[in-house]
Order: sequence, then structure tokens, then C-alpha cells
Amino acid sequence: MLFIALCAAFGACATGGSKSSSSDEFIMDLDSPQIIVGEFEAQLVGGLLGIGSLKRETMTVLYFPLEDVVAVRFRADFMTYHQFWSRSGRQAFISALERYNQDYDARRLTSSRTSRRSYGVVQGHLIWQQFDFAVQASAGMGVELGYDFRDRAPYFTTYQREAVYKDPGTSAFDRVSQNIPMFFTRAQAAELAALFDQNNLRELSTGLPTGTGGVARDDDY
Repeated sequence: MLFIALCAAFGACATGGSKSSSSDEFIMDLDSPQIIVGEFEAQLVGGLLGIGSLKRETMTVLYFPLEDVVAVRFRADFMTYHQFWSRSGRQAFISALERYNQDYDARRLTSSRTSRRSYGVVQGHLIWQQFDFAVQASAGMGVELGYDFRDRAPYFTTYQREAVYKDPGTSAFDRVSQNIPMFFTRAQAAELAALFDQNNLRELSTGLPTGTGGVARDDDY
């Protein structure tokens, strides 16, 4: 269910990040005004380090209207992740899902080592943190679009590749994120595609202030 709510994110730690060579590179700040767009479900691999069976999780979608960027917020391996998608990345997700549905209907899906990137790779940004007062790591990363089989059943997938954070003050605070695949049924992927829809995001942000004044804060998160 879509709903409109304004919030700003937890954690006031300064952010930094490593850069990549992608022309689509961007950085984000969790203090920027944001809108809670809605929630969706997907499967993550249960257990530490991606070892285990699939476990259904509920994730939150946030929209940052000043940057026209969407974040998928979720918990995994005792970390809170904000996985950021640019407009071009969101369109790539929607296009990849369309291709997956065509391949699914035509029974062209085959299990392989490269199927998780069958529909391309997009440049994203990642902010991750264990708890409120821990180091808030921030860096660019790639997200592979494709599919994978589990128990002989195909799933549409996004594969968040590792991000490398280099702390500007001391290497003691450097961090490397985990590789995290998300597994979607077709219905679940369609829900996220609807939350990524640009027309919907534009309607949600109509009339919002252009600065931070008047934006409610989600201090309890």
C-alpha cells in the first residue's frame, strides 16, 4: 500500500565514500529530505555471509525528491542498508523485469553462473551502518540485474556488490559491505517496479518544500 509520509533518516555521523569510474556515479546524504513511498517484500539468504535458505523480508522504499533518487532500506547481517537507485537505475530495473517476464513466459531461463547479471549492471550508492552510533559507511557500488534458481524455481534478482568505504580520518574505520542478492517472485518484483514508477514519485513529491524546513524527522527509527 502506498502512503505519503515525510521523514529524515537516523544517524548524524558524517559520511564519505569511495568513487568508481562509472559516469552514473552519485553520492547521497541521509539528512536530505525524503518521503516514505511504501513497502515491499523480497527474499534474502538467511544466515551470515549469504549461507542458508531464503527468508522473506519486508523492505521500505524512500524517495529523495531533491536528488530524484530512491533508497531501498533493509536489514541484513545485523546491518541497516540504504541501497540507492538513480532514475536511470530504476528504469533499468523496470526494463530488466520486462525482459525477465518475457524470458519466463518463453521458458528461456537457464541456470548458469552468469544469470544474475543477464540484464545488465547499474551504478548505485550504498550507506550502511550497524547501529546509530557506529560508523556510517558510504560508497558507490554496482547492482547486477538478472535471475537465479533456488530449489529448481526461478527468481528475478538484484545482486548488490560490495562497496568499499575509506574513512577520511583513519583507516581503522574503513569498511567493506557484503555482497547481497535479493530474490523476487514476479509479483514481488512488480510491486517494487510500481514503487519505482516515476509518475508515482512525481505525484508524491508535488508541493513539497525545496529545503529542509518543515520536514518531519523519523527520530524513532
